[in-house]
Amino acid sequence: MISYILPFIILILIVVFIHEYGHYYFAKKYGVGVTDFSIGFGKEIFGWNDKSGTRWKICWIPLGGYVKFFGDRNVFSQADQENILKRYSLEDQKKLFVIKPLYQRVLIVFGGPLANFLLAFVIFFSIYTFIGKDFTPAVINEVQKDSPAMMGGLKQDDIILEIDGNKVKSIMDVSKFITMSTSDFIDFKIKRSYDELIVNVKPNIVLGEDGLGNQLKKRMVGIKLGPYKDEINHIKLGPAQAIYHAVNEVYYVTTSSLKYLGAMIIGKADSSQLGGPIRIAKISGQVAEFGILAFVSMMAYVSISLGLVNLFPIPMLDGGHLMFYAFEKILGKPLSQKTQEGFFRIGMFLLLSLMFFTTFNDLKDLGLFR
Repeated sequence: MISYILPFIILILIVVFIHEYGHYYFAKKYGVGVTDFSIGFGKEIFGWNDKSGTRWKICWIPLGGYVKFFGDRNVFSQADQENILKRYSLEDQKKLFVIKPLYQRVLIVFGGPLANFLLAFVIFFSIYTFIGKDFTPAVINEVQKDSPAMMGGLKQDDIILEIDGNKVKSIMDVSKFITMSTSDFIDFKIKRSYDELIVNVKPNIVLGEDGLGNQLKKRMVGIKLGPYKDEINHIKLGPAQAIYHAVNEVYYVTTSSLKYLGAMIIGKADSSQLGGPIRIAKISGQVAEFGILAFVSMMAYVSISLGLVNLFPIPMLDGGHLMFYAFEKILGKPLSQKTQEGFFRIGMFLLLSLMFFTTFNDLKDLGLFR
């Protein structure tokens, strides 16, 4: 159990710290006072005060964090500016978040998710620069008899060029693109001899295991792959190429996650794969056994997920605040406290429902529910 918990805590501490530091950076940049920078919730384990009066602390529950701004009493402070200003001197008013221009408040709130995307970018860039990236073309070595691939028209020695419009730049991409596909049919663009063809394959959904031994529903087409001409093409990239491929990976993971979530909402994707802290802890421990590279790669994907989820327009999340600011821009004034409270209750319900659902999936994954 310790082998799972320790990697999970390390991963969460780093990803949450980067997220909160994004908020902190822009807050300090625009002169907002920061009273607390907390990693975790609940009772403080240890902490210290810096020269500007910010309390940096680690708390017992490592499932998130927060940055508390000077003068912030509650999430509705924006609609209560006049009463807040009466409580502070002119000097202290300069440090208040609520009186900052709209664009500054937007950047301060958006800074957290932005930092998560930047962390993922830096990780991918570093891997591609110092370790390298695989560019081995994917060739079909075998098409299983009576499989979806055979029924669809895929053949041995076909070179896979694209899957669902995504370019296959490496043999490693094939499994990823098939797994993330949510359509009834998967479109394969292949090269056969000198011709390029589009083949539509309807995958089978089967209960299988991932590379870590966890059960999941897999989309299977029935092909076995091999490197083109049996040659592995793994190369270290220069800065320009590494930047391009790192940005592309962050973009692909983000858009694919949104598509998969949309497909789950309309019932076209497997919602049992949506997990929470328990599953992340389990997978963190499993991945850590494969070495630092696999663990750091997972950190990049978790960081993207955290940044993306926080941009959802749900009150209590960064995206909820950004939604309020959008209304403020359109209406010319903040939403009333009563309206914000209504949105807040809806957001609380949605978050609690999501927590319940992901926890149920986690416990089911552990075999506590059938």
